[in-house]
Amino acid sequence: MDKAREGDPRSVGRLVSLVEDESPLLPELMRALAPYAGHAHVIGLTGSPGVGKSTSTNALIGELRRRGRRVAVLAVDPSSPFSGGALLGDRIRMGDHVLDPGVFIRSMAARGHLGGLAWTTPQALRVLDGAGFDVVLVETVGVGQSEVEVAGQADTTIVLLAPGMGDGIQAAKAGILEIGDLYVVNKSDRDGADKVRRDLRSMLGLAERRDGAWRPPVLKTTASTGDGVVDVVDAIEEHGAWLRHSGELQRRRVRRARDEIETLALTTLRRRWGGVGEGDRLDELAAAVVAGEVDPHTAAAELVS
Repeated sequence: MDKAREGDPRSVGRLVSLVEDESPLLPELMRALAPYAGHAHVIGLTGSPGVGKSTSTNALIGELRRRGRRVAVLAVDPSSPFSGGALLGDRIRMGDHVLDPGVFIRSMAARGHLGGLAWTTPQALRVLDGAGFDVVLVETVGVGQSEVEVAGQADTTIVLLAPGMGDGIQAAKAGILEIGDLYVVNKSDRDGADKVRRDLRSMLGLAERRDGAWRPPVLKTTASTGDGVVDVVDAIEEHGAWLRHSGELQRRRVRRARDEIETLALTTLRRRWGGVGEGDRLDELAAAVVAGEVDPHTAAAELVS
């Protein structure tokens, strides 16, 4: 634990592995980390496949490091159908920072979880927060519901789009207009980038916002060259300041903790419930329902009791 707090990547990696393996030591680990919670700025990075999430993450790491921040990256990837491990675990595009002691990069398998984010993701975020990182970047698979779910895990959510991918239409369809704190049109050196930006601004302008509410900016980048990345980090820091001053940071984190507690409680209940069909009682109740001796609601209540 002490080595992890000092930034030793191997120690941090071991703690994240305890989370992934659902170790019996996990409750004890979470208790030890609790006093160190709340330091890191958690940034969610999402968008459709092909918009350049990994390249953008790499560019953001570089700029954050230039500003003296310790950075952790949690890349939630599709799961291998054979091992359950992350398919994109090599993270080649982030290789520039592998030897930087101020950067920790870890891929975590989604493991078929509905929405793309593993239920262990909040626990892994607690480990990285407790290990003293200033910023934790959560990069999602970017498929379906995960684009929306990442907003529930982050203090600041960045939605990436790119020209030529129909993202203007997809933005309206996928509901991502409600989740983004920053919108970034990547690959802005391509034709159509200005149109995507204009369309996004128009759609965002239709939203009703209360006085003092955050108004998401729409920025342009070319992550492969680093163009526009400084503006994105400036906007992240501006949003972080707004979160703190408005009280929204506390509200978001309480909501996140509430969801985490509920998920852990339901997971525990499902595990306890897992063996309910192994005994004879369920078969007896099913036969009684078929025979008309009892109704399904009464049978279910008896099984639960």
